[in-house]
Amino acid sequence: MDAFRSGLYAGSLMHRRLRPKVHNLRYRIFYLLLDLDEIDILAKRLRLFSHNRLNLFSFHDRDHGEAAAESPRNAIEQQLRNAGIEHGGAIKLLTMPRILGYAFNPLSIYFCHRRDGSLSAILYEVNNTFGQRHNYLIPVAADVKEPILQESHKSFYVSPFMSTDMVYTFSVIPPGKDVAVSITASDEAGILLVARLAGTRVALSDVALARTLIFYPLLTLKVVVGIHWEALRIWLKGMRLHPRPSPPGHPVTLGRGAESKVRNESTKSCERTQAPNAGRNQR
Repeated sequence: MDAFRSGLYAGSLMHRRLRPKVHNLRYRIFYLLLDLDEIDILAKRLRLFSHNRLNLFSFHDRDHGEAAAESPRNAIEQQLRNAGIEHGGAIKLLTMPRILGYAFNPLSIYFCHRRDGSLSAILYEVNNTFGQRHNYLIPVAADVKEPILQESHKSFYVSPFMSTDMVYTFSVIPPGKDVAVSITASDEAGILLVARLAGTRVALSDVALARTLIFYPLLTLKVVVGIHWEALRIWLKGMRLHPRPSPPGHPVTLGRGAESKVRNESTKSCERTQAPNAGRNQR
C-alpha cells in the first residue's frame, strides 16, 4: 500500500505530426502526481524532495498558478469558482518536478475533485518557451465514463510551426494504477498533431526518486534541449513558421465535454499512431 496519496508515474511521451510532412518523436519520461494538500508532508518525510527550496527533486509554487504570491491550490480554486465549477475536494497535479533546481513543464495537468471525491474538472496548464503560460479549464460531468473526452479551441501560441486557429481534443484516463492522456490538434483540414502521455504508478519514496534520477538523468533539462532539437529538425524539413501573436488577454480558456465525434476522431488518431514504422525512439 502506498504511503502517500501522491505518486510517481514512469512511462513515455509520444508526438506525431501528420502533415505537411510526417515527424515523430518518443521519449521516456516520468511525472510526479502531487496532492496539493500533501506537498509539505512529502517535504518532511522524503529526504530527496523539498518544497520551495533546492534539493535533488523539488516543487516550487512559483512554477505554477497565476501569481507567485499565492499557492497553486488557491489559484486553481479561484479559477474553478470563476467558472462556476464545483470544487472543495482534492486537487492533484501531474507535473515534472524541478531536478537540481531546474524544471520546464510544457504541460502540467490538475485533476480537480468535488467534496465527495468525484472528478469535477481537469485543468491543462501550458507553458511555452517564450516564458508565457495559459490554462485550459474543462468541467467533467459527474456520470462521465473513461476515457474522459474533452475539447477546447486553441488560444495560446506554443509551437512556431502551428497556428492558433486550431481545436484541441483530449482523451484522458485519470491517474490510478496507470495514467494516459492523448491530445489531438486539428485545423480545418483535419488532425495535424497527435500527442500521448502514458505512465504506470510507482509508490513515492526516496528509493523511487533515487532510481528515477538514475534512469531519467537531468530529464527537465533534456526536455528543453529536446524541444529546440526537434524544432530544428522540423525547420530543416521545410515546414513554415507562424508568427507569434500577442498572448491571450485572459489567463483561462474554458473548454467543454466532447461529443461522440471526438471519440471517433481519437480512435482514428490512435490507429494512425499504432501504424507500422510510426517512428524511431528518441532517447
